[in-house]
Amino acid sequence: MTQESIVFADRTDAGRRLGHAIRKERFSEPLVMALPRGGVPVAFEVAKILAAPLDLLIVRKIGAPGHPEYGIGALVDSDGPQVVLNAEAMRSVNPSESYVEAETERQRHELARRRALYLGDQMRRSPRGRNVIIVDDGIATGGTAKAAARALRQAGAAALMLAVPVAPASAVASLRDEVDRFVCLTTPNRFHAVSIYYEDFEQTTDAEVIALLKRTRGEGESM
Repeated sequence: MTQESIVFADRTDAGRRLGHAIRKERFSEPLVMALPRGGVPVAFEVAKILAAPLDLLIVRKIGAPGHPEYGIGALVDSDGPQVVLNAEAMRSVNPSESYVEAETERQRHELARRRALYLGDQMRRSPRGRNVIIVDDGIATGGTAKAAARALRQAGAAALMLAVPVAPASAVASLRDEVDRFVCLTTPNRFHAVSIYYEDFEQTTDAEVIALLKRTRGEGESM
């Protein structure tokens, strides 16, 4: 991990660099779980380098009443989608129980829709008893990554690694206790936004996600 600002050509470049860094950690027989959509091209390269299976970990923010961009919690994909609430945000906003239930149900439907879109009827890989690597294209605040880590703990993962190309030092500090290992290639002194550290940070499309997942199953263009 370095405080020098590394600029990645694109998510593929970032994934290859991240994969080589993770390989040095000797994290045995991992399951790579990507946070879509931007985390998928990065995780695809990581999984290829590690010769590891790749799955998605879909996380849906539960927004505050009237301010959907402010997360009071998250719904995380699993055999039974798990709700991870942010205690501090809940105290600050104090939403009604009925609001939380209704918003959670709305996000549950969206989560199911996205899983069906991306994976169809493919069987979900269980994290129980596995060494799991959570991969994203970068971290800004860390809220999504924290929810993902806590949900995977609850789901019985044996060990957790969080791996990203770039994150601010503040997010790294807040997330260290959530996982067993943290691999981050660069923690710039003056962090502005994840996109600043990529030459090409075009939005990853649903079609790209689907195509990469097909390639991991040998159904599309050769890996």
